[in-house]
Amino acid sequence: MKRAITTAAILTGLPLTTAIMTSSPASAVPPPPPGATTAKSELAALKVKKEISLSGYSRAKFPHWIDQGFGCSTREVVLMRDGKGVRVGSDCYPTKGSWYSPYDGKTVTSPHKVDIEHLVALSEAWRSGAKSWTTARRQAFANDLRHAELWISDHPLNMDKGGKDPGRWLPPRSAFRCTYARSYVQVKYAWSLSVNTAEKKALTSLLNKC
Repeated sequence: MKRAITTAAILTGLPLTTAIMTSSPASAVPPPPPGATTAKSELAALKVKKEISLSGYSRAKFPHWIDQGFGCSTREVVLMRDGKGVRVGSDCYPTKGSWYSPYDGKTVTSPHKVDIEHLVALSEAWRSGAKSWTTARRQAFANDLRHAELWISDHPLNMDKGGKDPGRWLPPRSAFRCTYARSYVQVKYAWSLSVNTAEKKALTSLLNKC
């Protein structure tokens, strides 16, 4: 007998078997960021510092796509959480579904071609405070399901964004920029990461348009 897999079930320890999960576009988003007013207050509280170099950085120092329970990795949880019409097997990997990239409005129908995007890039986190963290804290950041850090993205856009912050890159879909700014500030605030001057200026401008 098949049972429904939900992200909540994975995170709270409910029993699972081979499963089917579907989600609606309305629910297919990360945890919602705060409103613009709260985001402005959080941005004002962030330290403004010049970013350090990437010396010593590697993605391996942010262990990601760890097991979230029941053999489901962080990546697989996000694919289930944010996809539409998702079907998965007992290994949690999707066999069917579609995934909408809010950054550019594109829909991807192959799970192999979906990127899970760190909204605050791992390299950006390194430059703004994570270099001094323990590996355990960097792992927690790279697999953060509690804040609006992990998003669906098509691969070319993810490569274009890379490690850029909002002072150097913005989502091409303008309708997403307010959510992007609020989410970005939330993540930096939650993890006590700094911003540089250009980054803060860009975020302030975005939040003023929300």
